[in-house]
Amino acid sequence: CGMSPAGLPPASLLALAAAALAVAAVAAWRRPRPLREVLFFPSPPCCLEALLAEAPARPCPCPLPRADTSLSRLVRRLLSARRSLDLCIFSFTCPQLARTVHLLHRRGVRVRLVTDAQYMGLPGSQIGRLRRAGIQVRHDQHSGYMHHKFAVVDRRVLITGSLNWTTQAIQSNRENVLVVDDAACVKPFLDEFERIWEEYNPANYSFPKVGH
Repeated sequence: CGMSPAGLPPASLLALAAAALAVAAVAAWRRPRPLREVLFFPSPPCCLEALLAEAPARPCPCPLPRADTSLSRLVRRLLSARRSLDLCIFSFTCPQLARTVHLLHRRGVRVRLVTDAQYMGLPGSQIGRLRRAGIQVRHDQHSGYMHHKFAVVDRRVLITGSLNWTTQAIQSNRENVLVVDDAACVKPFLDEFERIWEEYNPANYSFPKVGH
């Protein structure tokens, strides 16, 4: 019978090729698919109690539907955090998203939040509530807005877009959010967060001298 240049019968070569294809197929099947999700707002009001209840949730008496919406998907992505959640949020007034962040903190997830000094004190802001719960919060000290709107979950999933974390933006505005786990995208945002976090360290603040 004929032999291949490698000295193996054709049938053996076919068997080796089939085995190699099978190994490649299994590896491809086990490899997680890249995370690429786009959320558009406004998002209709929905009941999030089943997601945010710390104990098994009883049927919620509120009239809102339990629906798969952009807001519920955003909450699920945030609740996937197991180790850390780093937030750069310009305006934060949405109670449901504040409950989400607080819940992660209670679960032992390390939460760090950077926000804008002017907007953190506006009526309805959730920043004070989160800070009183023990969440680390830092803010700018300079002119110009801290206008970022992004979150990094477990240092590997980026959530970013035009959306301010406000009820107005979520329910009324045309907004977008992109969720990706591409390391080439995540790393620059992580680097930017760490740079701002250190810049906004209160130990680095400068205060005008008061005359004696």
